[in-house]
Amino acid sequence: MAYDKIFLNARFDGGSRHHIAVKDGRIAAITPADQPPTGAETIDLDNALVVPGFVEGHIHLDTSFYGDTWRPHKPCTDGFDVHERVAFQAQNIAEAAPMDVRARNQLDLCIGHGTTQMRSHVMVDGSVGLKSLETILRVREEYRGLIDIQLVAFPQSGILMSPGTPQLLDEAIGLGADLVGGLDPASFDRDIEKHLDVVFGVAGKHGVDVDIHLHDMGTLGAFEIEQIAARTRALGMEGHVAISHAYGLGDISADHLKKIAEILARSGVAIMTNAPGARPFPPILALRNAGVTVFSGNDNIRDSWWPYGDGDMLRRATTLGYRSGFNIDEELRVAFDVVTEAGAKALRLEGYGLRDGAKADFVTLNAAHVPEAVVAVPQARSVYKEGKLVASNGKMVGKRS
Repeated sequence: MAYDKIFLNARFDGGSRHHIAVKDGRIAAITPADQPPTGAETIDLDNALVVPGFVEGHIHLDTSFYGDTWRPHKPCTDGFDVHERVAFQAQNIAEAAPMDVRARNQLDLCIGHGTTQMRSHVMVDGSVGLKSLETILRVREEYRGLIDIQLVAFPQSGILMSPGTPQLLDEAIGLGADLVGGLDPASFDRDIEKHLDVVFGVAGKHGVDVDIHLHDMGTLGAFEIEQIAARTRALGMEGHVAISHAYGLGDISADHLKKIAEILARSGVAIMTNAPGARPFPPILALRNAGVTVFSGNDNIRDSWWPYGDGDMLRRATTLGYRSGFNIDEELRVAFDVVTEAGAKALRLEGYGLRDGAKADFVTLNAAHVPEAVVAVPQARSVYKEGKLVASNGKMVGKRS
């Protein structure tokens, strides 16, 4: 076979050295160190650690202020209140730089750190209509070839509480959104069943997946998870549904968690956690041991919800490991898996990973192996998308279309 490029001296986790041959943007062959392919342009990776491109499983391209004027964080009147945070967000966005500019800033940041696959939630509800989605769809097209982006039609202002939102969610899928989302069916919309009727109704009509924000704590959050899982199984959507945040899983007894984990595993519902701040979050090992897919994302980056965020999924793995008490190498590899292979499974990505036939999406790191990378978070990186260099040392190299 005639190859397009050959990447020499790639070191995989575990220490083995290989050469990676690329054809038409995919890995055509991975050969041992003593069997280098020939007949194409060669790039010497100089024994750098090579890992799959990171999977950003939950982000908001429409609401970040990264690269814009600094906006001091406004605390809620009493603890954490989703309704109040949504109101703060609307005020800030009205004064912010144009959405397309802010979205590009955030994409450049994420790609520079090694993200090659992304799922972004975009507001679609009675407060903004389809305007935000239309903007992000245009930006997504500009970045084709640099990053693959799934878009979730996200009802940030609720579904039942925001007039016209059910129809808008339906129209959003026709416009180009890939998934339909939801938001706290009980505490925000005050009606679990009617909320899920809309979400799963749109998903069923268009044959798309579901990703629901769920902030509710304790037994209320656990009950909502059970209801979502029941819908998933009843509709034969196992493997096509995710619940983002699911804080309640970190706020229930061990016995209750075991029961919910078994339900999630049977229904094939994935859980997204970014282990934020001081909040409880889903126990990663307990869920994975039960057979639940756990993935991650940066979520909000310097927006109305918190001032933090750097777009680096490797650092997110560090945060997951730190907050989970991961110390041994096997646990650190779990944290890394959450931002790579598990993310690819949750997003149902085709052709992911370092294997023959997969997309040639990978990142080089200055680390001996994955556990060291999770702890050290090395910043000198090269990011390849379909075999083309798109970022180096945190800066974009590839050009937008």
